[in-house]
Amino acid sequence: MATPDDVDRIMAQWRRERPELDLAAMETFGRLGRLFAHLGRAVDETFTRFGLQRGEYDVLAALRRSGAPYVLTPSALSDVLMLSRAGMTNRLDRLEAAGLIERRANHEDRRSMLIALTPQGVALADEVTTIHVANESTLLSDLTPDERHHLDAIARKLLARFE
Repeated sequence: MATPDDVDRIMAQWRRERPELDLAAMETFGRLGRLFAHLGRAVDETFTRFGLQRGEYDVLAALRRSGAPYVLTPSALSDVLMLSRAGMTNRLDRLEAAGLIERRANHEDRRSMLIALTPQGVALADEVTTIHVANESTLLSDLTPDERHHLDAIARKLLARFE
């Protein structure tokens, strides 16, 4: 049997106070929520080392993985990142001030602009992504490859409801 954790203690309290409730889903959500908080902090440490916030890295990564010439419209970026246009503007302003992206005129549609990675932005995106991927692998290193596969399959199944 696994070593009891904080969620076990919380569930024991609820079972004592509300024994009629089926707490199985709460128990799962409790662990997922706590895990997400811990993993989020561990992932964010990589970005912080480079003076980035997670959302800023997300913009750089979306542009980088779009392929050369690493250019997207703000609307396409917003859609890919599931972010409001206002939230996107704030991120773009910070990245532009840091010299990592530039706004360009869109010669195909004068009503819009294009967002492009600068050479400095490409280099930083590549460097951070290499370290980020290694960090994520380390964070999952307690799982066997088979366990990682099953976890991914379960997450995919749950995510299908929303996407």
